[in-house]
Amino acid sequence: MPFRVDPDPTFRDALAGAGRPLAGMWVCSGSPLVAELCAGSGLDWLLIDAEHSPNGIESVLAQLQAVHGYPVHPVVRPPVNDTVLIKQYLDLGVQNLLIPMVNSAAEAEAAVAATRYPPQGVRGVGSALARAARWNRIPDYLARASETVSVTVQVESEAAVAVVENILAVDGVDAIFLGPSDLAASMGLLGQQEHPRVRAAVEHCLAAATAAGKPAGVNAFNPETARAYLAAGAAFVLVGADVALLARGSEALAAEYIPPGPAATSAEGPGSY
Repeated sequence: MPFRVDPDPTFRDALAGAGRPLAGMWVCSGSPLVAELCAGSGLDWLLIDAEHSPNGIESVLAQLQAVHGYPVHPVVRPPVNDTVLIKQYLDLGVQNLLIPMVNSAAEAEAAVAATRYPPQGVRGVGSALARAARWNRIPDYLARASETVSVTVQVESEAAVAVVENILAVDGVDAIFLGPSDLAASMGLLGQQEHPRVRAAVEHCLAAATAAGKPAGVNAFNPETARAYLAAGAAFVLVGADVALLARGSEALAAEYIPPGPAATSAEGPGSY
């Protein structure tokens, strides 16, 4: 008798039932070991990133397997809003998608359609071959598939901010996520995500989401900024990253134990005798 399973609750479910904002971090190393380490941290959610990180289909799968069973919600960001790629991510068992660079309601509709089987969408049917359905061990998977997936779209450009109400109105968009870095760049303020114009645009989107009755999240590594966005209505935040923590932590060790001044080097180079 095959082992029957039920899918995990989605990030949509977590946001609806939390009663407080959810705090998470980026997982960018591509390492299942690091992902598992972060999964036990006590944070609410992890963003496994494949847009700006060395992650492919196989490494995303390994990280999903590594964090499964921990009290954390994995969200995966593919590199692009692409129907074929989204199909592959869903089939390997991604339940929570964060779709980058969604600049219009039409692009949001395309993202949602990629997660739905016909006639509601255009997702290709391969559940018998797919981890998503646990190889047909999830009862009635095809009929229930849309219930097992959450779709968050990323608003990270001036164009998207201008039509954020339309994006929020798309059926099947469960949440929006604000990316202040790319938003700043689109506003001619590269590297200035704390600029008042950028923060005002983020807060405008947070207010629009509240009015639409949908959760909005934001990336904010600066604790003061994160708290300000939470006070403005953010329902979820990303407040750190595995690679950033390792970079800053290793730099702190070097600062603690290595005296200032030029680094000691061998004139003959490494490996010389």
